[in-house]
Amino acid sequence: MNNLQNHFLIATPMLNDPMFKRTVTYICEHNEEGAMGLVINQPADLSVTSLLDKLEIVYPENNQHLQGNVYQGGPVGRERGFVIHPPQDNWRASQKLSDDIMVTTSRDILEALGSSAAPPQFLLTLGYAGWEAGQLEEELGENSWLAIPADPELLFNTPASERWQKATEQLGFDVWQLGPDVGHA
Repeated sequence: MNNLQNHFLIATPMLNDPMFKRTVTYICEHNEEGAMGLVINQPADLSVTSLLDKLEIVYPENNQHLQGNVYQGGPVGRERGFVIHPPQDNWRASQKLSDDIMVTTSRDILEALGSSAAPPQFLLTLGYAGWEAGQLEEELGENSWLAIPADPELLFNTPASERWQKATEQLGFDVWQLGPDVGHA
């Protein structure tokens, strides 16, 4: 089993599940027990400022960094928030996944958003995608997903509406030419 932590899973055209159709999912954890990831291109009908208001977190008015959307990270634990950002050492519950990407789940990062202590770039998701042991490998074998190394440029600097297309371009072939039997002898 190849460890896909710090990779993007790209939904192929064969994946018809409405929750994951044309999604890009950042894999935070992948081991013999299963996998966990965050969908990064499905904006929720909720802005960052609206979420902070609901959590009664005070933030600076008119801050450009807070104007974006919260993302639907996946169908599991939709009340749980995850902040994907460049590495910083000052948050309580963080996991550094690469030299360029960290995921934080503690409230302290939300309280800092909009301040000078906040990460320079971030993506906020609610919920996550989870796979049981062997499930992701099975779905990869069915050509539901393709994997590429995570790219901070795509994550932080590409508009959400363009992330799936940009990710598929990194594959080096036209994903629409895939058939359901590709990769099977």
